[in-house]
Amino acid sequence: MQYRLLGRTGLKVSALGFGTMRFKMVDGHVDQDPAIEVLHRAMDLGVNYFDSAVGYCNAESEKTLGKALKGRREDNIISTKYPPWGRSLTADDCRQIIEQSLARLDLDYIDVYHMHGLDWETAQKMMAKGAALEGARKAKEEGLLKHLGFSFHDDPKRMVDIARVNPDLDVVTCQYNLLDRRNEESMATVREMGLGVVVMGPVAGGRLGFPSERLQGLLPGKSMSSPELALRFVLSNPNVCVALSGMNTVEMVEANAATASVETPLTEEEMRQIGAMLEENRRLSDLYCTGCDYCMPCPNKVNIPEAFRLMNLHRVWGLTESARERYAQLSSGSEVTDASACVECGQCEKKCPQKIPIIEQLKESHRALSK
Repeated sequence: MQYRLLGRTGLKVSALGFGTMRFKMVDGHVDQDPAIEVLHRAMDLGVNYFDSAVGYCNAESEKTLGKALKGRREDNIISTKYPPWGRSLTADDCRQIIEQSLARLDLDYIDVYHMHGLDWETAQKMMAKGAALEGARKAKEEGLLKHLGFSFHDDPKRMVDIARVNPDLDVVTCQYNLLDRRNEESMATVREMGLGVVVMGPVAGGRLGFPSERLQGLLPGKSMSSPELALRFVLSNPNVCVALSGMNTVEMVEANAATASVETPLTEEEMRQIGAMLEENRRLSDLYCTGCDYCMPCPNKVNIPEAFRLMNLHRVWGLTESARERYAQLSSGSEVTDASACVECGQCEKKCPQKIPIIEQLKESHRALSK
């Protein structure tokens, strides 16, 4: 296993981190024994960074991780989060949540405590006098938390803004993968500021976990699966300290740990080849649909941008199995939002700035993805 310093924290973290939001569930509860087996296998293979949150796995993630840590606490670095959604965001509320997390984890302290899912508006509320960050800072002074951080979902420039006005935030967790490089520049900037960068979604939420001849043939002479290439790409970025993977089988842990143990990053030429392919694929995707959403809302509830995004996964990236699996979800549940609900009213085509023949494209997408 490779190890890297987590920014200015001084913590030596495994390049592969374990995201604890995808444990197998049975009747709405974590299947404890298999989950703990997977966690222990990761620890045995050198993974030492474990990321949880209050709401993961129907609020059972922290408790499951705590059970797995019995007798192994000192070898591992634990991260969890304060959830801002539907809460008062006061210092007292944050303190209460911290104490609850410590109880569920059965720990005396948490290594890295994140403000969860920040955007700029929520960050400003948390930074106010008497607000959540004040409660987290007090808990840090008392030794309950070792380092503060934030997970991030907003315009990439806001990542830098949040870090700049909160110099005691030592870690940021953000999205980054082959399909989504929006945060790349901001990641480099905050690393220069001394923050550790933890990447979530290195396999694009599972989209890159499926076979793609296009991706697998990207580097001539090298045989790599799509998820292996995706993880190698993320870990070859020198600004990445940890890449989190939500693993729920021993086989997945072993495969990812093997990839994260390859000490030689992708070469500059390989990264250039990948970059050229990504740029070409972005151009091709934009030819079909830029995702501006001007076509919405559809009066018949067709999720036009999502249907086209999934069509791009199939047509541009060769991730057909992944695209079809996700397309099927558009027709599950109480509402059908896939292209079959289109009645050809034409309202969307009048609003499309690219003049895409949306009705015909929806038909094509349904033919390709509903099989």
